[in-house]
Amino acid sequence: MKNFVPKPDWQQYEQTWLENYDAANYSQSLSSKVLRNTHQLIENDQRLCSHYPTVLELGVGTMAHFDFIKHNFDTYIASDHDPKVIEWLGQKTWDARVKVQKLSGRNLPFEDNSIDRVIATHVFEHISDPVSALEECVRVVKPGGVISLILPCDPGFLWQLGRRLGPRKSALKTGLPYDYYMSIEHVNSIQNLQRILQFHFPDIVETWWPLRIPSANFNLIYSANCYV
Repeated sequence: MKNFVPKPDWQQYEQTWLENYDAANYSQSLSSKVLRNTHQLIENDQRLCSHYPTVLELGVGTMAHFDFIKHNFDTYIASDHDPKVIEWLGQKTWDARVKVQKLSGRNLPFEDNSIDRVIATHVFEHISDPVSALEECVRVVKPGGVISLILPCDPGFLWQLGRRLGPRKSALKTGLPYDYYMSIEHVNSIQNLQRILQFHFPDIVETWWPLRIPSANFNLIYSANCYV
């Protein structure tokens, strides 16, 4: 008999993740406070406009970022490539200006220069070809628009420590093999992603949290507003 444990049930993982994500990450725990601070980082940039007519959020998940938006908008396209996420979002009631849409960030169904702001929080660490995804974002964003990203400082020292003290425990309690999923999900390191962003965007506002010093090892979160 071959001694090999088969892959976990991905559909079951997604369902459990959707059912437990907000409770595990946005309750009153320490990890909850961390994640709330992460969403505020890109919204505290004083260069952001007071109004972006059309906003596209990629990998929207459970819409965790939506409540942190400070500027006004006419249309908010909440998108995800996962049909289970889209189904879950469709069962909720949102602001009338929110349009839930299933799409892939690698092939956006929008005309050139048609979106005012693109948001992707905790998304690009999962993408195998981040450069192509960034090129597609730049294609659809209007000149003068902005691409806003939030990324974990994985595999930095503080992130690894925080992971063990925070969401890992909550995930394990629900029966999720957290370490396994993070190993196959986080395919891009923060060091590589930051260098990619700095190369492609000469006009970029970067923020590190919580220490604010530019170090992947001594922070938990990195955020960037890339002005196009």
